[in-house]
Amino acid sequence: MIASIILGRDFILEFLSASAILMMHLSRLGEELVLWSSQEFNFIELDDSFCTGSSIMPHKKNPDAAELIRGKTGRVYGNLLNLLTVMKALPLAYNHDMQEDKEPLFDTVSTLEKCLFLKSKIIETMQVDKEKMETSTKSDFSTATELADYLVKKGLSFREAHKLVGKMVLYCLENKKYLENLTLTELKSFHKNFDEKTLIILRPQAAVDVKDSPGGTSLERVKGSIQKVKQILEEK
Repeated sequence: MIASIILGRDFILEFLSASAILMMHLSRLGEELVLWSSQEFNFIELDDSFCTGSSIMPHKKNPDAAELIRGKTGRVYGNLLNLLTVMKALPLAYNHDMQEDKEPLFDTVSTLEKCLFLKSKIIETMQVDKEKMETSTKSDFSTATELADYLVKKGLSFREAHKLVGKMVLYCLENKKYLENLTLTELKSFHKNFDEKTLIILRPQAAVDVKDSPGGTSLERVKGSIQKVKQILEEK
């Protein structure tokens, strides 16, 4: 450990690397919040304290806090690259170049603290439109894979099932429908193995609940994962 401190700055580089990965995830989450709060999605409403108005458009509400956290990611990435560049050609001994480790380290710590605190408050205060989000799951073809898997269980190869469901999607597009809106008669016109259970499988909630393995998307699995995280946080 002493040699590592004298000859290199691996412990700082490891921290900066972990910080860069953490900021990457915060940035991605920030992008989701920006997208979901847009008029086109309107899934969430961010609290006014984390937004600003436009200097020209009276109706506009800018998700400033989420955007700024997203932007701070580049700063932390830069700090990692900064120190990597300092260290890349030094001989295996102490060099005064290493004094340049302080600024990227301290700046990263400060940036992380602010971003984590701010992100937690954004999530804590935002309003979620559950009905709008649920409605949006019924306006696409996201259950097409579930339908193909169902056909495989009925004896078709996945290649055959994939091709058949593709034809069904094309039929829906031509008739301005979604898979969930198809009647049993329409389903059977594509394949005789479709039955009443197929109508249930095409529901988005059913497609989510069927993923019941550890880490899956079913309601019980998600609740279990949340509880595990809470326990970990309480132990720290």
